[in-house]
Amino acid sequence: MAHPWLCCVGDNCIDRIGPPVSRDLVGGNAVNVAVQGARLGLRASYFGAVGADPEGALVRAMLERETVDLGGLVVRPGATALTEIGIDGNGERHMLAESFGACAGYRPDAAAMARIAAAGHCHVGWMDDRGALLTDLLARSRRPSLSRDVSINAHPADLDVAGLDIAFASEPGPREAAVARARDLVTRGAAMAVVTRGPDGALALRDGHFVEVDAVPARVLDSTGAGDSFIAGFLFVWLTTGAIGEALETGARTAARTCEHAGGFSQ
Repeated sequence: MAHPWLCCVGDNCIDRIGPPVSRDLVGGNAVNVAVQGARLGLRASYFGAVGADPEGALVRAMLERETVDLGGLVVRPGATALTEIGIDGNGERHMLAESFGACAGYRPDAAAMARIAAAGHCHVGWMDDRGALLTDLLARSRRPSLSRDVSINAHPADLDVAGLDIAFASEPGPREAAVARARDLVTRGAAMAVVTRGPDGALALRDGHFVEVDAVPARVLDSTGAGDSFIAGFLFVWLTTGAIGEALETGARTAARTCEHAGGFSQ
């Protein structure tokens, strides 16, 4: 059986991870979701921009290795995006600096938009398009189901969730805060909200009902990309079966595996 077509649009970067990892790895929300989705068995495509530099060539080579379709990868002026990451004693990653480089201002052209619109699902990573991509897709008579991660953007105009099939967010801490976040996302127009809580698990809200799962234990080396891996695991099950509980469990398992190696996917 052919699996659904997952298009991931937005950020890629080089994750420059400090000690004890001390490596430069390919990452970015949209890239990590695409790679993990492909590893799970989805047909995955990536749409985004790199610079004309060795780092951009590394991103391309890594995605080709992972059998992610690169028909939507373009080269733009500027350097390939770079994220500097620190790792604390518990393996938790902390963003130290971000340079979005060629990703800043990226917009899919008309041909790319036509391909994205024909997909089964579109996941939106970091983009600074003030909602242009979603506005375009939502206005089409034929469009994919849509998700985005609202925890990776800062500008309010890039955080709109109206019309999304799934809004993903991160809310570590008390359960009450995660519940409130989920309710807010649904109130603002998302059909379903999925909120990860780090070591306390995750929950989903759809049609007024909550589904919750515990985190999967892991020997945490580096939490970089764990949330992206959760999204890929969730989407794999949700797109193929629609089972929310199983999707949450698969997301939790995929995130736990990611925490046990460096970067958003093993390289």
